Amino acid sequence: MRRLLCAAVALVTAACGGRTPSTPAEPPADAASVVLVTIDTLRADRVGAYGWRAARTPAIDALAEEGARFGRAYAAAPITLTSHATLLTGVYPPRHGARHNGMQVRSDVPTLATVLRDKGFATAAFIAAFPLDHRFGLNRGFDTYSDALPRGPDGRLLNERPGKAVVDEALEWLRSQTQERRIFLWVHLFEPHAPYEGSGSPADTRLRSVSDRYDDEIASADAQVGRLIEGLAHRRASTLIVLAGDHGEAFGEHGEVGHSVFVYDTTLRVPLVIAGPRVRAGARVEAPVSLVDVMPTILGLIGLQPSSTDGISLVYTFDRQAVGGPHAVPVQRRPLYAESFAPLLDFGWSSLRSVRVGGDKYIAAPKPELYEAATDAGETRNVAARKPEIARALAPLVDRWSAAELPADSRPTPADNQASARLRSLGYLASSGHKTAAARADPKDRIALAARIAEITSGELQGGALRASLERIVREDPSNGQMQMRLGFVLQDAGDCARATRHFEAAIAADVPSAEPRLGLAECLAGAGHLDAARRVLEDADRIEPGNPLVAANLGMLALGEGRTSEAIDRLRSALSLAPDLHQARFALARAYGRAGQRADAAREARELLARLPPAAPQRSEVERLIAALQ
Repeated sequence: MRRLLCAAVALVTAACGGRTPSTPAEPPADAASVVLVTIDTLRADRVGAYGWRAARTPAIDALAEEGARFGRAYAAAPITLTSHATLLTGVYPPRHGARHNGMQVRSDVPTLATVLRDKGFATAAFIAAFPLDHRFGLNRGFDTYSDALPRGPDGRLLNERPGKAVVDEALEWLRSQTQERRIFLWVHLFEPHAPYEGSGSPADTRLRSVSDRYDDEIASADAQVGRLIEGLAHRRASTLIVLAGDHGEAFGEHGEVGHSVFVYDTTLRVPLVIAGPRVRAGARVEAPVSLVDVMPTILGLIGLQPSSTDGISLVYTFDRQAVGGPHAVPVQRRPLYAESFAPLLDFGWSSLRSVRVGGDKYIAAPKPELYEAATDAGETRNVAARKPEIARALAPLVDRWSAAELPADSRPTPADNQASARLRSLGYLASSGHKTAAARADPKDRIALAARIAEITSGELQGGALRASLERIVREDPSNGQMQMRLGFVLQDAGDCARATRHFEAAIAADVPSAEPRLGLAECLAGAGHLDAARRVLEDADRIEPGNPLVAANLGMLALGEGRTSEAIDRLRSALSLAPDLHQARFALARAYGRAGQRADAAREARELLARLPPAAPQRSEVERLIAALQ
């Protein structure tokens, strides 16, 4: 098996030679079941097992002591869907196709779930955030894929849910499985992702530093990891547990705030811990590895051979049967690839692609970069000009994986505009513009703008600071439809619809493929008495984003105000079927039924609204008057 491994992996040097594996009389059994935990936006250097003194990560730390901790594990992209797709398929982004959030994972690429379900495993995934929604393709192979997110009080679907809710569902599913059934369970936690709510009251949140609140959220995620592991109960001894971050987070390093633009190790280095049968307790692996290696490693630990993958099985680095001697293994010199096409797709800038071989890391950009990562962990000294021969040797390795541009047939399409709008609210998929490859800016030269945008999308700016930052961005980049739209809503909330209207119109002119700016514009137009214009804008929104409950509700209320009662009933019912807690729409539906002479239906909707309203809601008295009038 080791000879086959060495023959299959190019550029591996001392890792496979000169060592006689120990052979226990009774080798450890393969794992019977698999639990995969991914924690979004988790930097390796903010975990106790990786040296962070202020960490509150007892569950992760204990898992690292029980199993193997990989000190130099890297994501293939600093982007949620792209990184998870690589982890679950064992192939790099050019092969699985999801080069950014909102793009589809190719349906012909096997996933860990499809392989394990074919082998008789019960498979389930419990997802905390919209970037991993089933529509993007990672649900393939899962018998259960729980990604339903709640709606907020305004009827909009939320983009994340608490880790406790995710783990509650996962534990309930675990209890439903017989002990004899082999299982594959994936749990995704989102807490460390911005906005960083922390652990204090809302009033205290803004008084605490971003760093402290980020640590709070990591601690919250760790607590859920502990609950999940404890919930394995009798399965624990025979279960392989793999825990990984999907990417890191930048707090000003290289000028970046957040993640997705750059491919520095700030956002690529992640924790990776593996524990369970065959895994040597306390193993410390310092060889550079990639999340692309996770799938073949899991399959190796449960006695299966992976199909064609870009990663390799890392079992030989920590297997109690195959490895003896020191914990550390020699550095491997195989190339590890990583990319970000977010600069291209979000801003129209150049993409970034990188390759790491041993201690050297090359970044393909309009201004190429080369770092001696083994001695310059912060990637502060670009030695591309000083060591051009290394840069020339590594550049072709990048090009073997991907060109700087995406093929036309692999770019995101506006087929699901509601999905695009939800991703934009998390800071992804801004307006990309239409530039030629030769005209694309190097992201290093535009990072100040990207950082200001990230501050806005992270939720860190509020009030006057938020408005001032948005106004500055739209002055510098008036074609940025997302920022025009956000400024419109800020001005609308401040009661300045006259100015908000101009920014909503600018967002629409910039081809923001969403109902959101049109909803804002229609509200301003209706408030000014321009009902015909408001209706036309809403009808346009309905064509762009059919099925949006807010659009249907607003069209229904306009129809009711203009005396088109039958149309009002149809539209309001449609809106409430999608978002039952749109209280204003339900009140309007009760009135519409009353106008149509359907008093029983009107009373039913009014009573339903009364049951849904909070006890102290000021609207209750008006609903009660309507019910009394209908009797």
